[in-house]
This record gives sequence, C-alpha cells and structure tokens, in this order.
Amino acid sequence: MFEPLVATIITAGARSVTGARSLWLGCTPEPNQRIYFANHSSHGDFVLLWASLPPQLRKLTRPVAAGDYWQKTPLRRYIISGVFNGVLIDRERKTPESNPLQPMLDALQWGDSLIIFPEGTRNLEDGLLPFKSGLYHLAKSYPQAELVPVWIANLNRVMPKGRVLPLPLLCTTSFGAPLRLEEDESKEQFLTRSRDALLALAPEQH
Repeated sequence: MFEPLVATIITAGARSVTGARSLWLGCTPEPNQRIYFANHSSHGDFVLLWASLPPQLRKLTRPVAAGDYWQKTPLRRYIISGVFNGVLIDRERKTPESNPLQPMLDALQWGDSLIIFPEGTRNLEDGLLPFKSGLYHLAKSYPQAELVPVWIANLNRVMPKGRVLPLPLLCTTSFGAPLRLEEDESKEQFLTRSRDALLALAPEQH
C-alpha cells in the first residue's frame, strides 16, 4: 500500500543527494524491453540507475540483486521486494541442475526489463573487473531484449565505504547504444565487446 510512496521518497532522495543527471548518449528512454548493465561500486548503484529512468520506465524495470545480502533483514527484504520488485538470485549453485539465471529469464518472459551488474561484485577501484558470464547467457537465451550499457559516475565518491553522510558531488548515469549478441560471436568476444562499450562511457574516456 505504501510502497509507491516509499519508492518516490527513495528516488527523490537519491536524486537530491547526488544531483543525478541522466545522459542518454546512445539511445533514448523508450519503453523497449532492455537489460541495463552497469558498473558496480556501491549498494546504491541500482537505486540511482532506477531513479535515473523516467517514471514510465521504472514501472517496467527490476533490479537484479543478491538474495544472500538483501534477505538478511526485514528492512532489506521490504526494500528490495516490496518497493523495487527486485529479482533475487542465488549466487551459489546448490545443485548441478539449478540455474541461477532462471529468475532473470522468468522476469524477461513476463515482459520486464532488468538492471544487472556483470562484474558480479562491488569494485572499489577505477575501471572494471572482468565480466561474469551471466550477461552472455542472458543475451543468448533472450535475444529480444536490448542490452544497454550504463556508466554510473561518482557514486562511490559520494558515499564511500564507511561514511555516514554523503559528500556533495555530482553523479551521472550515461546510457550507451544498445548491443545484441552477434551471430557466431563467442562468449569471450561478446563479454570483451560489452565491457569495452561500458568503459567507453566513463568520463575519463571522453
């Protein structure tokens, strides 16, 4: 009942604290089914990216999050499931038959767009960690969705690890041109191309 109001408060707070700007450099904010893939330096990354989307796109877009982190406390469970309708994944394959990508594939089949972080963990340094293979398998299993790189700039400096109050720095989310898996493109080639497309959006690359 109160979830839309909570989402509005969190969104407004994120944009106010960061002065967030959305730069649509390679695409426009259209209601196409998309997989937004971004660099990952903070637990607030998906909040800022989600807040950077127009309201009509937020309703269609679900952040993918690690279940082991977001299910630890009732508040986290409420935020990720009740407010953001997140897709929770199990980062550890408990049986050979289990597919950690299945919740994401189910969400795509339902018509949702996704926010994912292909590095797989937070990177507190500059640049990007090597991409995990999940992005490739999603692109291969669900080619209908556009793959949109999004560079989130400065959020790790606004709220560095261990800091209680944010620093007043401007954050930007830069949206690049959509990608698709090419015919006969190998996993390694695709992940390298996707990673390069994301790095090209970093401010220091301009």
